[in-house]
Amino acid sequence: MTDFSDRNRVIRFDWAIKSLLRDKANFDVLEGFLCALLEDENIKILNLLESEGNQKQEDDKFNRVDLMVEDSHKRKIIIEIQNTRERDYLERLLFGTSKVIVENMKLGEDFKNISKVISISILYFNFGTGDDYLYKGTTRFLGMNTGNPLKIKERVEVMDGLESKYKFVDKDIFPEYYFIQIYKFQDIIKRYIDEWIYMIKNEQVRDDFKSKNIDKAKEKLSYIHMSRSEKADYERYVVNLVRERDMITTAKMDGIEEGEKIGIEKGEKIGIEKGLKTVVSRMLKKGESIDKISEFTGLSIEEINRHD
Repeated sequence: MTDFSDRNRVIRFDWAIKSLLRDKANFDVLEGFLCALLEDENIKILNLLESEGNQKQEDDKFNRVDLMVEDSHKRKIIIEIQNTRERDYLERLLFGTSKVIVENMKLGEDFKNISKVISISILYFNFGTGDDYLYKGTTRFLGMNTGNPLKIKERVEVMDGLESKYKFVDKDIFPEYYFIQIYKFQDIIKRYIDEWIYMIKNEQVRDDFKSKNIDKAKEKLSYIHMSRSEKADYERYVVNLVRERDMITTAKMDGIEEGEKIGIEKGEKIGIEKGLKTVVSRMLKKGESIDKISEFTGLSIEEINRHD
């Protein structure tokens, strides 16, 4: 259990994104995280943009928290924390980045003004098969015969003192995706982003950490510096997060155990289906919204309505 008496302890990063980091005064924490991940020391956040996670809702989401910001390069950056597995996760990510691109283009506007989108997923579950905890994905064009990348340049204006000059740089417009798999991180620090992943995983900032602005994170996300009401809100969030995660895990295990009576091979599939039905039934009885149930279970609204 987390010892909040430790001066190095910080709150969960999903709660920070849900609350503190939406305040412009705390953008320096986000900037430090992004500088480390994108390996760019000059990232400056200009605005907090409208996203699903930014909208005020009585129906709190515990399995997913997100925010979207715009930086000084006009890039739209989505930071999302996913606490539980989601069946169509990649599809939703693709939809989300595409939606941001479309919604930030005005009708009749030149295509050259299309926004660059960066999607960052912090995952509290093992996703796919691989030997790393940190992944980056983007679109590249490779020669089908040579395997070499196609290089496409564009001319950009740069200021050299008071003089305006031009240079050619690689064209960079396609969305980028970053996956940070928390449970695969072995607490070994090799680069600056590892200090932030360590903080997110262990809720602690070590004294030897040197990444840009991680000292700000240690100060601003400190549990012991929170007011009594802030602590109460945070503790309630953590308890609800654990409770809902346990509810889903228990329901799935119950369903699998029941399905195993039919056979090991079929039992897994049927058991999981029964487990999902149990989750739906319990959440409906608790008065949870259809949208929230869909997000937790991965079932469509139509499938959930059939259980109702």
